[in-house]
Amino acid sequence: MAMAYQEKFKEAGLTALLGSGFDPGVTSVFSAYALKHYFDEIHYIDILDCNGGDHGYPFATNFNPEINLREVSAPGSYWEDGKWVEVEAMSIKREYDFPQVGQKDMYLLHHEEIESLAKNIPGVKRIRFFMTFGQSYLTHMKCLENVGLLRTDAINFNGQDIVPIQFLKALLPDPASLGPRTVGKTNIGCIFTGVKDGVEKTIYIYNVCDHQECYAEVGSQAISYTTGVPAMIGTKLVMNGTWKQPGVYNLEELDPDPFMEALNEYGLPWVVVENPQMVD
Repeated sequence: MAMAYQEKFKEAGLTALLGSGFDPGVTSVFSAYALKHYFDEIHYIDILDCNGGDHGYPFATNFNPEINLREVSAPGSYWEDGKWVEVEAMSIKREYDFPQVGQKDMYLLHHEEIESLAKNIPGVKRIRFFMTFGQSYLTHMKCLENVGLLRTDAINFNGQDIVPIQFLKALLPDPASLGPRTVGKTNIGCIFTGVKDGVEKTIYIYNVCDHQECYAEVGSQAISYTTGVPAMIGTKLVMNGTWKQPGVYNLEELDPDPFMEALNEYGLPWVVVENPQMVD
């Protein structure tokens, strides 16, 4: 998609950013920052997305239910040795002790930033994406899938065509209503392994965001906050000329330093840990 519009945007003198949320978005900037300041070459990237928040409902999604449930029920995949490896949905599980959140189960998913990072991070050998899910969420989702409510094709009901997953979306709590009742924290970041001056090293760059602090500041929970603030930062960097570069770009293709500085300024401070816990 980027290549199809690259020349059109260049000719028009316009700059377009692809994926300026948190993941994709900040995770892409973390990757560029790690390559610029910590590595000569990055070989392995594990993107870890942990939501340790609790909204109190038996089952709800933190963003658009249709997108969320499609993402989770789709086959997983990761990039390794120059090719895609596809696995059954939720078939690869790991446990990780997330700073300020604690031990959580996480599952390998396909995620779009893997596609551009595989192209733009030279020498990378493997990129994986993991997201945390509680057992209650997975049990509800499996039940909904088994009874057909995650179907994306239209069915005829009483003479009217309906899409089951869209009907389910209407039944579930509105993600925008979760803010005042969600407690806990998110932790989203990347573990990088590569070489610097011929020596292998590993670092973990992550952000922790508190749901209630976000709600007190802007009236929404941390999932919205961690998506909206990076979008604002990307827009600002284009508008003030810092990232004004005609064409269409993923965020890892641009200088990460001003974006990283802005994250600290606008409520999403990040941490760099050397020799962190690894994901097997």
